[in-house]
Amino acid sequence: MAIIDYRKDVKITAEDLSSVFQLSGLKRPYEDLHRLERMIENADILISAWDEDKLVGVARAITDFSYCCYLSDLAVDQEYQNRGIGRELVRFVQDRIGEEVTLLLLASPIAMEYYPHIGFDKVNNGYMIPRKR
Repeated sequence: MAIIDYRKDVKITAEDLSSVFQLSGLKRPYEDLHRLERMIENADILISAWDEDKLVGVARAITDFSYCCYLSDLAVDQEYQNRGIGRELVRFVQDRIGEEVTLLLLASPIAMEYYPHIGFDKVNNGYMIPRKR
């Protein structure tokens, strides 16, 4: 089994992010490289998981580092799932934000059972205005 290298706030390419989104099974705009570039550039926290030179997982978050943090992406290549990579990515995000900050996310339908397994509580008091594209 490969040793996974976790990197904090290391620039990744839109192509790498596109690949991990495609291989994770999550619904993301992986074909829109310009949009992915903006997603990378505007993240406050970016933790990546690498198997040598291949990006196999990513956690991308937006935060004020004081009160709340939105984990906008947690994606792991399906070939690398069930190895604790997602849990470790979340742990690195939690280390960065500290104990005073609430970590929030909107779960992909395919991951609804996963998040309680790694310590997230389900909430029912949220609202959203969905994106149009």
